Amino acid sequence: MSRSPRSNTGVIVLLVILILLFAAGSGLMIWLCLDLPNHIPEPETGGSSVALPSPEQTEPTTEATTEPTLPDPEHVVSTATITSTGDVLMHLPVIDSGLQTDGSYNFDSIFRYVSPYTSAADLAVANLETTLCGTDNGYPYHGYPNFNCPDEIVTGLRTAGFDMLLTANNHSYDTGLVGYKRTIDTVRDAGLVTLGTMKSADEPKYSIQEINGIKIGMLCYTYAYSVNAEGSPSLNGMPHISETGICNFFHADNLEAFYTEVDGYLQEMEAAGAEATIMYIHWGVEYQTYANDQQKAISQKLCDLGLDVIIGGHPHVVQPISLLESTVDPEHKTVCLYSMGNAVSNQRLGNISSISTAHTEDGVLFNVTFCKYSDGSVYLESVDLIPCWVNRHSTYGKMEYNILPLDPETRDQWKEAYELSDTTFASAEKSYDRTMAIVGDGLTASQEYLAAAKEAREKYYYDLVYNPDKLMPQPTETTEPTEVTDAA
Repeated sequence: MSRSPRSNTGVIVLLVILILLFAAGSGLMIWLCLDLPNHIPEPETGGSSVALPSPEQTEPTTEATTEPTLPDPEHVVSTATITSTGDVLMHLPVIDSGLQTDGSYNFDSIFRYVSPYTSAADLAVANLETTLCGTDNGYPYHGYPNFNCPDEIVTGLRTAGFDMLLTANNHSYDTGLVGYKRTIDTVRDAGLVTLGTMKSADEPKYSIQEINGIKIGMLCYTYAYSVNAEGSPSLNGMPHISETGICNFFHADNLEAFYTEVDGYLQEMEAAGAEATIMYIHWGVEYQTYANDQQKAISQKLCDLGLDVIIGGHPHVVQPISLLESTVDPEHKTVCLYSMGNAVSNQRLGNISSISTAHTEDGVLFNVTFCKYSDGSVYLESVDLIPCWVNRHSTYGKMEYNILPLDPETRDQWKEAYELSDTTFASAEKSYDRTMAIVGDGLTASQEYLAAAKEAREKYYYDLVYNPDKLMPQPTETTEPTEVTDAA
């Protein structure tokens, strides 16, 4: 039996169609896969759709950081400058120069040229080497040997800018107890501070002056001619002071008692808040332009006790400056000016038989400056000195005494500013040279030390903030012990 041809042809056609459909479907799938990346839909705006990161945003981000703020190094927040001058030694010709036609006295001319310097100081100090007894107590106005001056000398000092007068010296008792106490009253009533003498034993023996936030403890002592059994001194050979405990003094035969007393006062002042200390002391030998052995021994002991500055008077001539180092604390040093000389006097070349030079015409303005840092510590920052010369001259037939500050910065102005002739200008120049020959070396040594100490101090404060590692103790190198092998 044979198959019909029409039936086989239909099957073949069906298979061909299926193959073509399969091929077409596979091609479509391949084309769709290849074209898909080119048909990613664009993101819609708004709504909650998330924007794709840009290339710049593919890097990880970090939050901005700030350096920690360091404190400022400790620094000077205040300073206190004290200007001191020597003996206001009121000889009778100096007293007479202040007499006015109406019988009153005026001594402003003495301080006319020094006033700008003393007024500019935070505290100005002078040694009042006279009493103010008045004339109602049996004592006339008088010069050497028993000084009694009109009260107007205090007015002149106050007008010139002085704030404190040293009242402990060998002439404090020249007019007895009445003049001694009246002097204190007169100075205080004028608004000035007295230092070294007291009206009663109950009064403080020292003064603590707060200047621009710096508390400075101040003492004033004079040498005693002798001491009686009650412990009262004789000054300048006068009768012993009739009350005890009203004058700061020392005696060469019992210096240990003096040191013990000063040490006690230093402790009291420290407990009361004193941050620095100054001692004014009346000592030495008249007309000697150098410090003697007793002055040197006393100053060294006072340095050892911790005083910052020692300022002397009495010799009536300028004496040197020394930078002393404590024997008990090598870190402590004291600046000592052994004598400031005369501020004003009638001691001139030619009228004192025991001298052959004009050194008694010379004095100084001695400046010491303390500074306080932001951590509360106080240091002696600097010292400076301006030589002075007393110009005695006649104006309209009347004698006048002027203290002339011989400031080297204004040297080219001295002649015109002080109305000097060629002769008096030459005398002023000689005075300057005399004084600087005495104090120059010690002044320079003190200034250089204080400047170096300040520089080191401020470097330490700077490193404390910015370079603390420098201040850390460095480890010491240790060597490992080596093994010792016994010899075979």
